[in-house]
Amino acid sequence: MSVVGQDLQAEEVERRAAVLGHPVRHSLSPTLHRAAYAQLGLSGWAYGLQDVTAAELPAVLEQLDGTWGGLSLTMPLKQAVIPLLDVVDPLAEVTGAVNTLVVQPGRHGEAGPFVGFNTDVQGIVEALREVAPPGWRPQRPVVLGARATASSALAAFGELGVTSTTLVARSVAGPGSAAAAAHRMGVGTTHRSWSSADVAAEALLAADVVVSSVPSGVADDVAAALARKLDGSTDALAGTVLLDVVYDPWPTPLAAAWRAAGGAVAPGWAMLLHQAEAQVRLFTGRTPDVAVMRASLLAELDRRHAGHLVPDSPAVFDLPARA
Repeated sequence: MSVVGQDLQAEEVERRAAVLGHPVRHSLSPTLHRAAYAQLGLSGWAYGLQDVTAAELPAVLEQLDGTWGGLSLTMPLKQAVIPLLDVVDPLAEVTGAVNTLVVQPGRHGEAGPFVGFNTDVQGIVEALREVAPPGWRPQRPVVLGARATASSALAAFGELGVTSTTLVARSVAGPGSAAAAAHRMGVGTTHRSWSSADVAAEALLAADVVVSSVPSGVADDVAAALARKLDGSTDALAGTVLLDVVYDPWPTPLAAAWRAAGGAVAPGWAMLLHQAEAQVRLFTGRTPDVAVMRASLLAELDRRHAGHLVPDSPAVFDLPARA
């Protein structure tokens, strides 16, 4: 029997995985992983979800045993998890962002070493390639934002042959910044201060590819400034590509403004789809059908857009009550 549910404590469950973050209720990872496990016919697998803060993460990792395949990690855990890992994959190390924790097999049913990976880079590359023209090679890339996902965007641009990228951000300081990651990668960056919406919009207009890595709503004033500067043009951005990592609500104001001016737009859910496919391979050792995962994802997005609420998920880990 294939157990593709959310109750990881159910008696039939033999193998476990889950997505953690704060907040995390909106995550589409359960939809993607459960669809993949069902398509692969994996017996006894279940995938859960739980809201976990960075302070709570060490207590979570102490509860992992040999039944666990791994964890999908979203903000604010992508950097907080790194000191807690036994091994960090080189790509995750250089980006300074881990979105995938794989539990290696241990002895006597115990968890083995915890290994951290970054599949966001693959997600960004594949999402961009889906909408880019044949033979596309970016020349003037811009990343909006400067934290963990921005670091992954820099690495993705590197895979696409880019050697220098403009970072549009209010600040690029700090050890967890994309600028620090760029230094580790040996790639060049130019910082354009996000001093106003107009300044940020001007930087985007100079790009042939943009990855917006900021949360929902943060770039809405930039989108409005961009629309004003485009002044109703339907072809000013022809040949350009935008990936907005936000997938709900969709389209974002930035994506709508970009598409209206003739630019190609990759939705955030495409990045999520491809990074999840890589996670499934890391957790299970099997390659899922991306088309099946995509269909399940789009069906769930349609369900949510129709006003259906995201159901509560059973707790995965025992954590003390928050104050």
